[in-house]
Amino acid sequence: MSGRRAQATGQAAKIIAVVADVMGVVLGLWILMYLLDANRANDLVQFVHDVARWLAGWSHDLFTFDDAWARVVAGYGLAAVVYVFVGHAIAGRLRRY
Repeated sequence: MSGRRAQATGQAAKIIAVVADVMGVVLGLWILMYLLDANRANDLVQFVHDVARWLAGWSHDLFTFDDAWARVVAGYGLAAVVYVFVGHAIAGRLRRY
């Protein structure tokens, strides 16, 4: 592989890993805000919730625990783990390419 191609692939891998980490942080931040009963009328809290809800759309309400906090932790937490794991797996694959 040429030097330029290897550098471009390495940069793409880094971007993918950073995006995956940011997605995981947003989801984790929403879990933390929920557990700490953050003021949902606050613009920052609402923004984080909206983004997290969009990111976890596929896993939101996937689990049917009786306690709401458990559903939030499991649903949003699963999405965070999947995004970080898959993002870093793809980035690692690109680095080896």
